[in-house]
Amino acid sequence: MSLIACRDLCLAYEGKTAVQDLTFSVEPGDYLCIVGENGSGKSTLIKALLGLKKPKSGTIAYGDGLRQTEVGYLPQQTPAQKDFPASVGEVVLSGCRAKPFYPRSEKRRAAECLEKLGLTELKNACYRDLSGGQQQRVLLARALCATRKLLLLDEPVTGLDPVISAELYRIIQDLNREGVTIVMVSHDVDCAIERARTILHLRTVPLFFGPAEAYAGSEIGRTFMEGRD
Repeated sequence: MSLIACRDLCLAYEGKTAVQDLTFSVEPGDYLCIVGENGSGKSTLIKALLGLKKPKSGTIAYGDGLRQTEVGYLPQQTPAQKDFPASVGEVVLSGCRAKPFYPRSEKRRAAECLEKLGLTELKNACYRDLSGGQQQRVLLARALCATRKLLLLDEPVTGLDPVISAELYRIIQDLNREGVTIVMVSHDVDCAIERARTILHLRTVPLFFGPAEAYAGSEIGRTFMEGRD
């Protein structure tokens, strides 16, 4: 059964149609990249999958026992987030669902996520004193605290240099290989084709949904990549 199944989905942003007649599914263990020009509805779709935006029409169904509250989310980073005055451990723990009092099981989960992302030694460091790449790893660990099934990532490498971006992509791919399903919005089409299993290309009406290899060889994919060179 699909983790997420969208059927005939129509979404609006600021009163204008952003996504129309969208039907696609996310399977357990998939690595789906959502691509498209600015304003094509990518972030709007992510918000709808999180339950933060109500569809104008169509349906979003969750399967395989997945609940909306069990989805990890890494949003686009804002200046306010970069200056957040808390320790690394506190930021990661805040991703757990039980608040404000965290049971021992959730504290163990936070410690596991810190270890998995190579952040244990930075647990007591101030988040705002970290580099941009370290901050993104902290936020990814925070998102991972909320889920063992599905991560939604909205432009996770924006503003990072190529070396740090490659390291974050490697971490995300490792999580996918361990069984976490990945849905990621990305402007890096080359990386999407290289790493993702499935591509969803949006431009109001969806232009492509299918395997990454087929997208790379399609006229839509080639035209989009040539336009970004």
